[in-house]
Amino acid sequence: MVPHLRTALTGPLSELEAKMLDATPTIERWFRLEWQEHTPPFYSSVDVRNAGFKLAPVDTNLFPGGFNNLADEMFPLATQAAMAAIEKYCPDARNLLIIPEKHTRNQFYLQNVAQLSKIMRLTGLNVRLGSLSDEITEPTVLELTNGETLTLEPLERNGRRITLDHGKFDPCTILLNNDLSGGQPLILENIREQHLLPPLHAGWTVRRKSTHFTAYDEVAKKFGKMLGIDPWLLNAYHTNVNGVDFHERAGEDELATAVEATLKKITKKYKEYGIKDDPFVIVKADAGTYGMGIMTVRSPDDIRDLNRKQRNKMAVIKEGLEVQDLLIQEGVPTIERWDGHTTEPVVYMIDRYVVGGFYRANSEKGHDENLNSSGMRFEPLSFISERVHDPEDLNTMHNRFYQYGVVGRLAMLAASLELERTDPEREEV
Repeated sequence: MVPHLRTALTGPLSELEAKMLDATPTIERWFRLEWQEHTPPFYSSVDVRNAGFKLAPVDTNLFPGGFNNLADEMFPLATQAAMAAIEKYCPDARNLLIIPEKHTRNQFYLQNVAQLSKIMRLTGLNVRLGSLSDEITEPTVLELTNGETLTLEPLERNGRRITLDHGKFDPCTILLNNDLSGGQPLILENIREQHLLPPLHAGWTVRRKSTHFTAYDEVAKKFGKMLGIDPWLLNAYHTNVNGVDFHERAGEDELATAVEATLKKITKKYKEYGIKDDPFVIVKADAGTYGMGIMTVRSPDDIRDLNRKQRNKMAVIKEGLEVQDLLIQEGVPTIERWDGHTTEPVVYMIDRYVVGGFYRANSEKGHDENLNSSGMRFEPLSFISERVHDPEDLNTMHNRFYQYGVVGRLAMLAASLELERTDPEREEV
């Protein structure tokens, strides 16, 4: 269900992690029953924070862009998962079109596209890349620093289908690896005869983090009841504030009030569990990714005392979009370190299967800061070939990734609820 690790951090398993390991059969059955009722996103990645006293997701990406950071050993597992996912939508699929982000100069991202393409080709599909960029008007070869190449082709609209090469390449399924931060492209609207994965409403044009984490609240509560634990141990408090203008200082009081209320809730929980740490929150854009529009806040006064540079940093995210809607999320400190770097695990999934992950490490950030920023590096999580069966070996950490996978799958389940409820074609009951 979840691969074990060859590389793993050192340190004892927490009480929460040990309890999950003891309940593995029950947990796996619970997930099987849930997936009978819900359809997982085609793929996803989840940033997890391990505070020792709790383990919670802090971000869920439905257009994961780090397949190049996964260990080579993950390919067979990822291929199997991708094959299962494609068969759900198009059992006799021959062709797959991948639509990547517009930017073509980011070598790390392009290597991600190359790895994703390899995985899909290993399922037996003919894979080609179509670009939304106006600059791509003919097949364009991009050279990667590792010696590989990618060929981007202009998209064509033929009726209600997307094709390439004057209709000669007609895919059954279209896989988006573009989070649509810049808006919903007209060429992708009203496609009725092909499967677009993930759907358009999964993009940041529509999607909101607050909606996702509200769904996660439900999932964590249900899972916590099943496991007999406080859902807070797997979740982070959150709220949202809309209509904030950092340049004009509009909505500042509402934001400070929301920060204060969330800090009080965290303080109460810390007191309940005897946690001596100082609580903090993360204020981030309610839409968007790439680690932009994020700051650590320890007091409402931190909001009121923002300087011009801080306001400018919070006001704009990817694609130059202005931030107006904000998520206030309980800060989960990380106890994890790698080679002197502050780290956090990122779990990758295809369909309902965990296919790998990596540690995001950042030597320039502390345990209570956003690591998805300048100075970060990645350490792939590679797998061991055999499982550890001896209960005395649990503290060796070989099983630690199981806990990450559980939290990742809980977030993936929340994403499935989120997509169901935000589907514009959903029939109201």
